[in-house]
Amino acid sequence: MSRSKHFDVIVIGSGPGGEGAAMGLTKAGLKVAIIEKESSVGGGCTHWGTIPSKALRHAVSRIIEFNSNPLFCGNNTSLHSTFSNILGHAKTVIDKQTRLRQGFYDRNECALLFGTARFVGQNALEVTKADGTVDHYTAKKFVIATGSRPYRPDDVDFSHPRIYDSDSILSLEHDPRHIIIYGAGVIGCEYASIFRGLDVKTDLINTRERLLAFLDNEMSDSLSYHFWNSGMMIRNDETYSKIEGTEDGVIIHLKSGKKMRADCLLFANGRTGNTDALNLGSVGLEADSRGQLKVDSNYQTKVDHVYAVGDVIGYPSLASAAYDQGRFVAQAITKGEAEGNLIEDIPTGIYTIPEISSVGKTEQELTEAKVPYEVGRSSFKHLARAQIAGKDVGSLKILFHRETKEILGIHCFGERAAEIIHIGQAIMEQKGEANTIEYFVNTTFNYPTMAEAYRVAALNGLNRLF
Repeated sequence: MSRSKHFDVIVIGSGPGGEGAAMGLTKAGLKVAIIEKESSVGGGCTHWGTIPSKALRHAVSRIIEFNSNPLFCGNNTSLHSTFSNILGHAKTVIDKQTRLRQGFYDRNECALLFGTARFVGQNALEVTKADGTVDHYTAKKFVIATGSRPYRPDDVDFSHPRIYDSDSILSLEHDPRHIIIYGAGVIGCEYASIFRGLDVKTDLINTRERLLAFLDNEMSDSLSYHFWNSGMMIRNDETYSKIEGTEDGVIIHLKSGKKMRADCLLFANGRTGNTDALNLGSVGLEADSRGQLKVDSNYQTKVDHVYAVGDVIGYPSLASAAYDQGRFVAQAITKGEAEGNLIEDIPTGIYTIPEISSVGKTEQELTEAKVPYEVGRSSFKHLARAQIAGKDVGSLKILFHRETKEILGIHCFGERAAEIIHIGQAIMEQKGEANTIEYFVNTTFNYPTMAEAYRVAALNGLNRLF
């Protein structure tokens, strides 16, 4: 493909946000280039974040499933693996995703430029390639979709061979018997599940009072109990004063006076927008202290010809939302205004073992707003499909308005929760009388299925009304 020096739009970053923008812009007939600093497309989502961590999780959950199945566990047969061994599974998935996404750009004749981008003027940037050579490009407009990276505080020595972040942990070669995970957000909890599932002694340090405090309290409590029941140590409301790398491990000194020791440490406490290398000052932009950019409803920064999408603009920092933001910014550039916007109730999927997924309001939010709601619950242990699969840990909870019966929130804990949630989300998105909990009573579900949890929960909730 010819490497023209001038484009209608240059997109910086080939993660979900950049991909969504580039595809929308090329399909509208614009001459588009996308710049990727790594050697293959996909961004952090494909190479270090969403895809590898979920591939690892899947492999571990299948090992757990085999070892807990009564057909196998009574025959002195059990599966064992190590983190470094199952990384191979993640790599095959990454390769498949990379080839798929590379095809999108090739078919849509979007120029792919590999190297690190840096603005050198209002409409110009330079791209430094892996061999050190520099190319210069100009464009009428730019989309910044550079994503984020793990936050690395200056007082933690990440060059030490036993101190990792959520990117470098994917290069773990030794097999720890004991790991400390500092930070109990989504990433920390997901990796805690993976390591504990591999029978690694796991200590989870939470800088807040409860796990994943943004969740409905019942879901957060379920996860805490499940972690505790699996043998994990959780220390809530703790922060470090010093992290000390030793010859064969790590010692973490907590401000409370405690000290903890392990073979290695995963630091998973926060992320930073990838804007520091862009030389934003040359186009009149400045990122905030977290490396993020402010945008309007058209994803336009304060500089008219520069737009931004994805993690680099902050909330919701989800791959699914970033792709939509990319589509919307393509509309804004080609039509003058974004025709779409993110839905109000964005589902969250947390790939712990078991999964957690939610959409809509939590009980604490509804209580604070003084909304008269009722609760319908279904326990997975009572579902035939869950009993057949041996996946009886978990539950589905539907929150609905006592008078209108409108569905206000759905919260699920258990295997396939992130899939199950979409059934309820589809009904929640309907308007007026189409969005009521009675839908789940009046429809017919396949039997046996996990989806049947909605009928059970709806009946349970309606029985509470008087």
